[in-house]
Amino acid sequence: MSDLIKWEKIRYLVLDVDGTMTDGGVYLDSQGNEMKKFSIKDGAGILLLRQGGIAPVILTGRESLCVAQRAKELQIPYVFQNVKRKKEFLREFFREHQVSREQAAYIGDDLNDLGAMGLTAVAACPRDAVSEVRKSCSYILKSRGGEGAVREFAEILLKKQGILASCQEALWGQEAKGE
Repeated sequence: MSDLIKWEKIRYLVLDVDGTMTDGGVYLDSQGNEMKKFSIKDGAGILLLRQGGIAPVILTGRESLCVAQRAKELQIPYVFQNVKRKKEFLREFFREHQVSREQAAYIGDDLNDLGAMGLTAVAACPRDAVSEVRKSCSYILKSRGGEGAVREFAEILLKKQGILASCQEALWGQEAKGE
């Protein structure tokens, strides 16, 4: 299936949050304040995507100040929280922004991601995604949710586009060994 993907056309990467950008845990302190753990590696992956001209899109079923803060830090242009029907929402987003199926990829981990994943050229999931999602994805990543899965897929995508090394060079002054 990956041979049919026109990698160079992908311009958007849709990201689930809980279980994809995080480990899926919800941490609450005694005051009811919510905390989430985000991976610095995933943040670097998002920087690589932006350097490569690919817009990250956060699409999550929950609402969290932590997500808004992390998205602001990473300058993620599109952040949509509390979306209960991801497929319908993403279909409308694509229509409004004139995004075709072949211009988008998706990373998610649970049943609420399945419909939306089907609207994109390629779908990936962390290795600890639920079995139904793993069965429907083009890529089951080696990383678990919140432990570098976004970075892993960002590097796959940019490598397939032939621009990973130049993105790394532009951001950090060096490319990864073995590229």
